[in-house]
Amino acid sequence: MNIPFKHPKLTASEAIYAAQKIAFSPMTFQAVRIAWKRGLLENLAQNTQGLTPQVLAKKVDMRLYGIRVVLESCLSIDVVSFDDEKYFITKTGLIILHDEMTQINFNYNHDVNYLGLFYLEESIDSAAPVGLHKAFGNWPTIYPALTSLPEPAQTSWFEFDHYYSDNAFATALPHIFKHQPKMLMDIGGNTGKFSITAANYNDQTHITIIDLPEQLAVAKTNISQAGFSNRIDTQSINMLDHSQPLPKGYEVIWMSQFLDCFGDDDIIAILKRAAQAMSQNSRLFILETYWDNQEFEAAAFCVVNTSPYFTALANGTSRMYRLSDMLSFMSAAGLELTEKTENIGMGHTLLEAKLKKR
Repeated sequence: MNIPFKHPKLTASEAIYAAQKIAFSPMTFQAVRIAWKRGLLENLAQNTQGLTPQVLAKKVDMRLYGIRVVLESCLSIDVVSFDDEKYFITKTGLIILHDEMTQINFNYNHDVNYLGLFYLEESIDSAAPVGLHKAFGNWPTIYPALTSLPEPAQTSWFEFDHYYSDNAFATALPHIFKHQPKMLMDIGGNTGKFSITAANYNDQTHITIIDLPEQLAVAKTNISQAGFSNRIDTQSINMLDHSQPLPKGYEVIWMSQFLDCFGDDDIIAILKRAAQAMSQNSRLFILETYWDNQEFEAAAFCVVNTSPYFTALANGTSRMYRLSDMLSFMSAAGLELTEKTENIGMGHTLLEAKLKKR
């Protein structure tokens, strides 16, 4: 695929305007979020003939002052239009009102990221998630904190994570089970969603989830409720402790949206540990969204702009990678690519690897 973001040349005035949109983007983000959450967009969608600010204020029980502030900001970025003293919803406004992906992204950025991103520069310089410490507490990374995050941050984080991974599972499963593995290791299995899906897909496979104790506690509950306690077990391993080996004897090792949680050196070290646990017949599957391997530029925009979350909130060292990055990491770990499947789910690429021949 072509690398995205090859923008047309702008005139000087166009470039100035584009720069101001960036400079004021925190203001427009919050104004649009309020217009959506407080029902302004919904009322405008229901009244296609348009509404005056005065009428809209009564419909949503909001101060007229606030209506004007919010809608004028929305007007500036084409979420609403204004004619003959009335406001109307635009196509962009309808997307915000009805599109699930857009709403999940809004909630995730407001509830999880907004306050922490104030400390992005400090996080970059210190290689630590300073935004996490300031917004949610002195956790080493966000991952052991996930089950302790306050609401609505916890719900918004998991909805974001699951939305971008769950819809890729159905397409990935036939690739994973093409050799009918009896033993599957799910590294970074989180709440157990993939393992439960895989257990439903194939009733002959035993699955082990590898993750932190905090995540495994949630996964165990979900596994028990799904009735798979006899086929899905768990093992607590800190994947940042590279002295801890991975268990052997698994034909398939699965990593879904996992390696983007680590920096370059840690990814290579994790892949080396996976390689050490593999036999010549084992296969490693990596499911990720690479920003340079997206079909649509809007998807590439979402992926590449997830990286600041990893810097300020997650761990201070990881990011959303290019496909060429991951292929290089795999090679350095003694693995070779056997198959690449693109356009899975929400812009995912599935990489299948085996041990390099010695």
